Amino acid sequence: MATQAPMPINIGINETDRKEIAAGLSRLLADTYTLYLKTHNFHWNVTGPMFQTLHLMFEQQYTELSTAVDEIAERIRALGFPAPGTYSEYAKLTSIPEAEGVPAAQDMIKQLVEGQETVARTAREVFPAAERANDEPTADLLTQRMQLHEKTAWMLRSLLEA
Repeated sequence: MATQAPMPINIGINETDRKEIAAGLSRLLADTYTLYLKTHNFHWNVTGPMFQTLHLMFEQQYTELSTAVDEIAERIRALGFPAPGTYSEYAKLTSIPEAEGVPAAQDMIKQLVEGQETVARTAREVFPAAERANDEPTADLLTQRMQLHEKTAWMLRSLLEA
């Protein structure tokens, strides 16, 4: 059985631009998945007087991140490139360090603020390439991600104020 060549992609964005945007989105995907994993870990392992509040908050956050990884991966696929999907690929692409051991609740919050801000910065770094290519769907996705991560970082940061 002969295999057919893939059908060319003609969405008004040239291959070079699609490749650059997909590479940036792959880094965003890796950061988002790594933050998802870290947030889920902290949801399971948080203790202390803020347990109930943080346990529920972390659950809301990792649930939202779970949806986000799917949206980001699907955008990469729509641009015509494979989405990274393994821990080893994410480890190479992510800017977010893994948590060591089980941090105290306050340290969990600090690490998640840093993670949320990292994802916002990564999304912001990809934005110019999407804008140059008139890739409005990616620009819209990036804008939504930046807005959500900045808001979540603010909410987490507010828990650290005296």
